[in-house]
Amino acid sequence: MKTLIAAGSLLLAAALPLAAQEPSSALQAAVDSRSEEDKARDTYRHPAETLAFFQVEPGMTVAEALPGGGWYTRVLAPYLGSEGSWYGVNYADTMWPLFGFFSEERIAQRIASTAKFPDMVAEITDNGINAQGFTFGTVPPELAATVDRVLMVRALHNLNRFEESAGTRSQALAATRSLLKDDGMVGVVQHRLPESAAAEGADGSRGYLKQSDVVAAFEAAGFELVASSEINANPKDVPGAEDIVWRLPPSLNGSAEDPEKREAMKAIGESDRMTLLFRKAP
Repeated sequence: MKTLIAAGSLLLAAALPLAAQEPSSALQAAVDSRSEEDKARDTYRHPAETLAFFQVEPGMTVAEALPGGGWYTRVLAPYLGSEGSWYGVNYADTMWPLFGFFSEERIAQRIASTAKFPDMVAEITDNGINAQGFTFGTVPPELAATVDRVLMVRALHNLNRFEESAGTRSQALAATRSLLKDDGMVGVVQHRLPESAAAEGADGSRGYLKQSDVVAAFEAAGFELVASSEINANPKDVPGAEDIVWRLPPSLNGSAEDPEKREAMKAIGESDRMTLLFRKAP
C-alpha cells in the first residue's frame, strides 16, 4: 500500500489542473430547471461546473455510482436527452449488510431500489432517455465498453471502507473499467482528508479519503489521472482525528442537543472535496 500511495502522490503532483470550462447553455438550463430544494445544495456541489469539468455532453452514455434519491439524475436525465443513456449503478447487494447498522427491511429497500431506477428516471422526464439500473456485481455483459462517463460523486468512501474485508473498491473499479469505452473517463467528487492526517481513519469509515490514496487506487486499477480541480474545495473543513464528515451539513450529526456546535458546523458548510478526472488507460 505504501508503494501505491507513493505512486499516487507522484502522479497527483504531475497532473495539471484542467482549465475551467464554462457550462454550456443546455447544461445550465438543466441545472436551473430543478426545484429550489435541489438548488439549495449548489453552493457546495457546483453541478454545472462539475459536469462541465467532467466533459459530460448531451447524447452520451453516462453511469452514476450510488444515484440515491436522484439529485444528479434530475440534472442529467433531461440534459443527456433522448439520444443518451443514463445508468444507476448501486453497491453490490452483498455490501449492504457489511455496514452493520441497516435493518433487514432497509437492506431490502436498498437492494430493491436498483430495479426501480428506470421508474425514478421516468418520473423526472419523458424524453425517451434509455435508463437502466444494476449493481457493481451485476453489470450486464452487453454494456461492456459502451459508456462514455462514469460518475462517482461521494461514493468512494464506503467502497474503500470495506476493501480490505470484501474487495468492494476493487470490484467497483474493475466494473467501471469494463463499462467504459476506450476513451471513456471517470469523474470523482469525494470528501477529502488532508494529506498530513494519520493513515488510521483514512480508510473511508469517517467519510474522508486522502486524494493521493484515491489517485493510487485508480492508477492500480488501470486508469490515468487527467486533471484535478478545486471546484468543490472548502478550506474551512479541517477535520480533527476523530471527526466524521457527517458532523457537517446537511447531516449535522452529533449537534442536535448543542445549538452552539450546530451553528459552528453550519458556519463551516459542507465538506472539503477533491474533484478528479480519470481516463481508462490502454
